[in-house]
Amino acid sequence: MSTPARKRLMRDFRRLQQDPPAGISGAPQDNNILLWNAVIFGPDDTPWDGGTFKLTLQFTEDYPNKPPTVRFVSRMFHPNIYADGSICLDILQNQWSPIYDVAAILTSIQSLLCDPNPNSPANSEAARLFSENKREYNRRVKDIVEQSWTAD
Repeated sequence: MSTPARKRLMRDFRRLQQDPPAGISGAPQDNNILLWNAVIFGPDDTPWDGGTFKLTLQFTEDYPNKPPTVRFVSRMFHPNIYADGSICLDILQNQWSPIYDVAAILTSIQSLLCDPNPNSPANSEAARLFSENKREYNRRVKDIVEQSWTAD
């Protein structure tokens, strides 16, 4: 059955394959177009550089009118990422628009890594260190980056 959401996800997937943005990749799981696996690479020349971070995106039949549920599978230390991997990002909540596609979602999350909003913390310790002790924050991020190389 080909619903509008499934057609749109196929279009998003084709666009992601034909013109992939730097440092991100994503694809639906073999038998479920509504469940995607994605990878975001830490941006160059940032504390996240060299990291390989896995995520899942769960879409509903309401996509693109409603955003997917996006979670990091990889362990993260970031002011706007909860312990369970869910992400506090305006475009995944109250600023969602159907113009966003999978590439735009992943690109936004990638830029959030280096540009957190400590005023809306999902991880208060990370937010505090980001604001008060950048050196310790960056050290903790580097630990997460190194863990991302060995994690399944």
